[in-house]
Amino acid sequence: MQKKKPTAKPLPLKGYLLFIIPSLLGIFLFMTPLPFGEDAAITIPVAFLAKELEGLLVGVLPALVTLILFFVALITGWITIFKPKKLMKSELLKALFDVHPTWFVIRVIGFILAAMTLFELGPQWVWSEDTGGLLLFVLIPLLFTVFLFAGLFLPLLLNFGLLEFFGILFNKIMRPVFTLPGRSSIDCLASWMGDGTIGVLLTNKQYEEGFYTKREAAVIGTTFSVVSITFSIVILAYMELEYLFLQYYFTIAIAGFIAAVIIPRIPPLSRKPDTYYVVNQQRIEDSELKGQNLFALALKKAVQRATSSTNYFSVHAKGGVKNVLDMWFGVLPVVMAFGTIAVIIAEYTTLFAILGAPFVPLLNLMQVPEAAQAAQTMVIGFADMFLPAVIGSGIESEFTRFVIACVSVTQLIFMSEIGGLLLASKIPVKFSDLLIIFIERTLITLPIIVLIAHLIF
Repeated sequence: MQKKKPTAKPLPLKGYLLFIIPSLLGIFLFMTPLPFGEDAAITIPVAFLAKELEGLLVGVLPALVTLILFFVALITGWITIFKPKKLMKSELLKALFDVHPTWFVIRVIGFILAAMTLFELGPQWVWSEDTGGLLLFVLIPLLFTVFLFAGLFLPLLLNFGLLEFFGILFNKIMRPVFTLPGRSSIDCLASWMGDGTIGVLLTNKQYEEGFYTKREAAVIGTTFSVVSITFSIVILAYMELEYLFLQYYFTIAIAGFIAAVIIPRIPPLSRKPDTYYVVNQQRIEDSELKGQNLFALALKKAVQRATSSTNYFSVHAKGGVKNVLDMWFGVLPVVMAFGTIAVIIAEYTTLFAILGAPFVPLLNLMQVPEAAQAAQTMVIGFADMFLPAVIGSGIESEFTRFVIACVSVTQLIFMSEIGGLLLASKIPVKFSDLLIIFIERTLITLPIIVLIAHLIF
């Protein structure tokens, strides 16, 4: 008589609820565009909460951030240089403040530039509203509040099975098309619907936990941490082309998709090793998915992930607070330092005009009007994504303004935010990598955008 195969135990209702409720809440907070405010602007709840808090603390945040940067530089110096035994026993303090001397110097520079800007010390080109002022009074306060809410709520996306669920379901699409595991689809959606900074933070956490290889983390961070829909609309409005929103959105989606297919397959990203930061037993290998009922397996793995912690909410709350401190202490000084220096170079030197010169014949060849004025916008976006719009808004040709608006979004790497975040994270990319990828993205997306623009105008 044949023995019956043991039937798999049904998953408990509690496990389903632990997966479904936090995951739905995470999707609502990070991926659901809704109309908010008096002007009914479309944004996601996390970005709305950040903006509201920024509005409440508008007069306080620059001084508060400068104080935090002073504290970070001071404690980092103390711990990095003297390594006091009592403090080194704390894993949290060690992770936050025991850094490479280079990062200590960058944190000090970040504080100095913030203090000079806040108190208007030294030469005006450091603290003017177009340089240090742009960072300290406009960008940094928004990042501060985004980091607060995104950091606290990220565990809803990370820790309750959502990534396992979609990772298995989308693996057959993401792997052959983008050379990435399926779970990266959530990073892409969080970036696109929310903000590129959220995508970088999400990717960095996944890399640190051993879910992505060095190559995968570098690809996702530099290819899918896209500018949010909201900010894309701001650029289009600045260019006075709001009536072309659908054409604009279609163009950047097509150009971005083609870049995302090509960029991971060429250096420097293709040369990154497929090795993991740490070993993670919960990682699902592609070989496990063969011959499986993918939906059933996805649900099973998601519930297992959701129930893997015994003290659910206190563990995830602590993780959320650590996320916030990581971003405030590790990322803000880097963004202030790199961003301010990059914008100073853009505003007060001819470097970007010189670097943009090779684009003049290329733009002329593609029959882009006012090519000489448009050329420097092709490279100045490396400093800050908004600078091409600022410079290009004075161009008369709508065709050219449309091209500039699209290219500035699809270039993706800009040092005042995404570039600074990537360098401050554990994601294995260097400054030279970012520069090369920026140029590659420009050269790949520009012809596509110009071709579509010729069809529109």
